[in-house]
Amino acid sequence: MARAWRVLLALILICAAGSSCAAERSRTGEFDVKPGGLVHSHSETLGEHVCTFTYASQGGTNEQWHMSVGISEDKKLFSCSVWRSQGKSYLFFTEFKAEVTNAKIEFANGFSQAAVQGRSDVPLKENEYIIGENTVTHKDGSFKSELSKLLIVARSQHDEL
Repeated sequence: MARAWRVLLALILICAAGSSCAAERSRTGEFDVKPGGLVHSHSETLGEHVCTFTYASQGGTNEQWHMSVGISEDKKLFSCSVWRSQGKSYLFFTEFKAEVTNAKIEFANGFSQAAVQGRSDVPLKENEYIIGENTVTHKDGSFKSELSKLLIVARSQHDEL
């Protein structure tokens, strides 16, 4: 687990919101999360990788969210982050799924908007979501409908000659 956090932090520092990465190594897009219970998706593509966030939510009005994708300099690690720039979300997610292509997930973590002891990002409990080979999905019956951020680090799947 400590190794995964180091990898994640390195990617975030290297490619955080496209601040200091070359354009070909990171991309950040904005999208509106729309309530109403209908399923919506947003995708960002970077080279051969695609990250798609699919969700349904209820309550409130549209919220502006961001998705950042990045690739490490050696092109072995791909990251995808989905978050609300305003921090706390007032929407209730009835479902969510994040999927990456051409990469295998090594680490993923979701965060709740519930504030605890002054912390704005509280990790979701491990029983609230399921990490697959290339997807992170809410777990029916356990997910408490609170999501403010989702982070994924995946290893690129290249066919070596």
